[in-house]
Amino acid sequence: MKYGIIGAGAMGYRYGVMLQENAKVSVDFIDTWEPNVEKVRQQGGVSVARDHQNRRIIPINIFYPEEYQGHPDVWIVFKKQMQLEEELKRDAKAGLFQADQYVFSAMNGMGHFEKLAQYFSAEKILCGTAMIATRLDGPADVDFMGAKGAEEMHLAQYAGGEPASVTKQFMIDLKQASLNPVFTEDYLGMCMSKVVFNAVVNTLCTMFEVQMGQFIEYEGVPEMAAQLLNEAYDACERAGIHLLQTRQEMIDSVTIESHALKYHYPSMYQDFSKGRPTEVDYINGYIAKLGRQHDYICRTHEFVTHEVHLAEKMRQFH
Repeated sequence: MKYGIIGAGAMGYRYGVMLQENAKVSVDFIDTWEPNVEKVRQQGGVSVARDHQNRRIIPINIFYPEEYQGHPDVWIVFKKQMQLEEELKRDAKAGLFQADQYVFSAMNGMGHFEKLAQYFSAEKILCGTAMIATRLDGPADVDFMGAKGAEEMHLAQYAGGEPASVTKQFMIDLKQASLNPVFTEDYLGMCMSKVVFNAVVNTLCTMFEVQMGQFIEYEGVPEMAAQLLNEAYDACERAGIHLLQTRQEMIDSVTIESHALKYHYPSMYQDFSKGRPTEVDYINGYIAKLGRQHDYICRTHEFVTHEVHLAEKMRQFH
């Protein structure tokens, strides 16, 4: 199959390059950030390293939406939640979306599948989560974090059920790309599991401006994680959402992943450190909103959401 990446950022480059290089499939990149597109064209591709080593230029095809004439079988979407709505409007106006195409996204937070459903039928939307750390250090400059083969992701169909033929082929290509996909039938439980994990690691690392390995050095992390996770699990249980892991397994995963990706700054911190808005409203804020919708107050998540927004506001004084 042929793939189109919408959003040539950290994760867009990660998926596109690994599909192109490892699975040997055709991949085109669509992006609207002019310095990124022009840098790719200037240097003849995207500059890729893994854990700061073995940097090389990998040739890719990159386009602005208005100049693209291709027809991918599957669009792969990686944008920030705050940017997605305008991106999809621009892409649709440029005529990128066709009725026979599928779309996949493994973005952080929640809310993106409802936006995608405005342009794609439910049975053609594929949902994903990715425990894959990647840094975008500048235009066309990306760093894949973690050892080769350590990538981990889940995939489900928005409409539910057993995998369709396109889903099966996509899974084959993802496996050949070394992205290690695991299929699940419950997209909501799958996605909320990642949101709940990010609500601990991404948010707390951002608040204290530390790498995951530095964060886990504090002996009180399991207790802090349990407080946030218990609220999130209580909210999900009231909403009828069944997460992929037990509470204890999720607490353990905070420790395991933080050690495995000890030099990684989570994506929320990458945004915060560059003066951009964070996605906290789509992570901790989403959990808090879910709780209130089901008569449960997630006091810690509400407080943490305010703290991150306060830190964003206080940047003007530092």
